[in-house]
Amino acid sequence: MPLIALGINHKTAPVKIREKVSFAPERLEGALQELTAHSNVNEAAILSTCNRTELVCHTDKQEDSAVIVDWFRHYHKLDAEEVAPFIYLHPEQRAVHHILRVACGLDSLILGEPQILGQIKNAYRTAVNAGTVGSLLGKLFQYTFSVAKQIRSDTAIGSSPVSVAFAAVSLAKQIFSDFPKHTALLVGAGETIELAARHLHENGIGRIIIANRTVEKAHVLAQEVNGYAIALPEISAHLAEADIVISSTASPLPILGKGAIERAMKSRKHLPMLMVDIAVPRDIEPEAGDLDDIYLYTVDDLQEIIEEGLKTRKEAANQAEEIIDTEVSHFMGWLRSLQAVGTIREYRQEAEQTRDTELVKARRMLARGESPENVLQWLAHGLTNKLIHAPSAQMRQAGYDGRFELLEAARVLFNLNDSNSNH
Repeated sequence: MPLIALGINHKTAPVKIREKVSFAPERLEGALQELTAHSNVNEAAILSTCNRTELVCHTDKQEDSAVIVDWFRHYHKLDAEEVAPFIYLHPEQRAVHHILRVACGLDSLILGEPQILGQIKNAYRTAVNAGTVGSLLGKLFQYTFSVAKQIRSDTAIGSSPVSVAFAAVSLAKQIFSDFPKHTALLVGAGETIELAARHLHENGIGRIIIANRTVEKAHVLAQEVNGYAIALPEISAHLAEADIVISSTASPLPILGKGAIERAMKSRKHLPMLMVDIAVPRDIEPEAGDLDDIYLYTVDDLQEIIEEGLKTRKEAANQAEEIIDTEVSHFMGWLRSLQAVGTIREYRQEAEQTRDTELVKARRMLARGESPENVLQWLAHGLTNKLIHAPSAQMRQAGYDGRFELLEAARVLFNLNDSNSNH
């Protein structure tokens, strides 16, 4: 049952290539149905993000990977030479290994990032809705989710800060243990502030105020995190409410001066305030750090936290790789066991047919008035003889032919004690 994973990602291709092979969300179901319309592609799922486009397929034979690559190229209207240098292809065990690594964030731009797992879950749901997931891919995806959850629980792969936004929020959690009772003021609405807002929201911060030059942009972000938006000139009116201030704008001059911060602290009765200035040039006057009860950190101060976080994640990644190697072996064992399903089914059907035939005879004997004890003895004897006849004949022939490896296999198959062996 060949399994194939192929694609293009941030390690193999520049963004100009990745853009050409991405799938629009609204076209994914149609693309999946088109792909599985090929007679040799039985199941398929597509993961398409800004950093990767990957196809996971169950095919008739391994050589069908060429069919999938051709479909992928034609779908995006690209020549072979445009994509061939950037595509990676993983068959069977390597495919399972790759998918588990991707789901656990080990193949991500930021080591251990958790967003990829949610993206894989979305890809799975889309494929289910498109009707292109069967028993094999269904099992693979459920197994993937389970392993990713185990690695998140058993290692520190996602718990250590490796981004400026994550580091800022980690610092805030160290200073303010009871997050739901505190307020954060975020200045700016760029990517770093957006990430900080999400981290704060996920960690249960009480209130979020977002200040930006363009209030509409701040309002969009505020809606996502149950916060509210204000314009930059309104900061002074709200500064005293903030226990945590994170600022990242492109302003050439400081937005928060020492005087404004001093007035806010007076209103707060000198309750501690954490201020994280991520901007370059700085948004907060450095002299503010001299004020009592102000804990001011710059992007350089956060770098140490980030480096420590990266070190922790790399150690966790090594643990995760060991877990993945074990889990890949388990999944491949399950996959190989499918090869025995047909044989087991036929053997069971034959045994059940023998049982039914012998039961009919036993009932006739009872109907003729024979004693139940005799009928039971006859049925047990007859069933035993019928069930062991064919295997016994084959083992005798194997001995006659000197095929002792077949006899050894029979001992394993029938779970026979080695002490009974005669050869």
